[in-house]
Amino acid sequence: MDMAICADDVRAAADRIRPLARRTPVMTSAGFDAQAGARVFFKCENLQRGGAFKIRGASNLILSLPAGALARGVVAYSSGNHAQATALAARHVGAHATIVMPEDAPRSKMEATRAHGARIVTYNRFTANREQIARDILEAGGGTLVPPFDHPLIMAGQGTAGLELLEETGPLDALIAPVGGGGLLSGCATIAKNMYPAIRVFGAEPEGANDTFLSLRAGERVTVPHPETIADGLRAPRPGELTFPVLKRLVENVILVSDAEIRAAVKFLLLRMKILVEPSGAVAAAAVLFGKLPQDIGAAGVILSGGNVDFEELARY
Repeated sequence: MDMAICADDVRAAADRIRPLARRTPVMTSAGFDAQAGARVFFKCENLQRGGAFKIRGASNLILSLPAGALARGVVAYSSGNHAQATALAARHVGAHATIVMPEDAPRSKMEATRAHGARIVTYNRFTANREQIARDILEAGGGTLVPPFDHPLIMAGQGTAGLELLEETGPLDALIAPVGGGGLLSGCATIAKNMYPAIRVFGAEPEGANDTFLSLRAGERVTVPHPETIADGLRAPRPGELTFPVLKRLVENVILVSDAEIRAAVKFLLLRMKILVEPSGAVAAAAVLFGKLPQDIGAAGVILSGGNVDFEELARY
């Protein structure tokens, strides 16, 4: 099975993205450990530039582009975090960015994307195809597509979150990350298994957006039309063409969590650890908090992938 990236790609990305991506802190919580029954190390990508891990992949791709390509601009599609990351990275290199976003994307994410100088094109996610809209924009005006997950440079960039985590913690029994299209999980799995071959890698996914869970069991990519979950960043309808082979080879299992469990994790992280994590970013924490990892895992790294959430939504959680 061909793999889109290797560990050296992740290490190269770590050097390339240094001008843009922060080295985020790793936090622990005795209260969380007691409830989860394991020692947990949180990689706080909610404190990343743009509020999420997505700056890692977007900057890795955009900083790789030659000047001629940058002059034609970049195009991306995203519900929010990748949109902000692409806009931020494009502004850093002086390129214009056009972002295709669902009209029901969280208001805070849309406003932040616009604040970074991007042009936003909205669509109805139930009736329109965001990939086709992006292709039409590219055909009309040129530019480079910055996909949210299914690109080797994106995958390698996202994997730097796992690299930094394990550089700080040393060997762990397990690493768990949320999975939408699979860019973050595939990148982290690639570097984690290279650094510590015995580490066990898990994905975490909402019950209402369980395409990767179903795909791993089927042995092929399965589509879940119009996934429904409060974790808006994990609504990709199926795993990526490039990410899925990596997940299939390196990921032991995908753990499903309910929206109620995600809300509980968001609340715990805010009230007990004093950190704001959006629902998508709290999915992996929810899986651990509710004891869904195998019982023999004593120490686990958890990627908190983002912290961008509307205040009104947060109040409801």
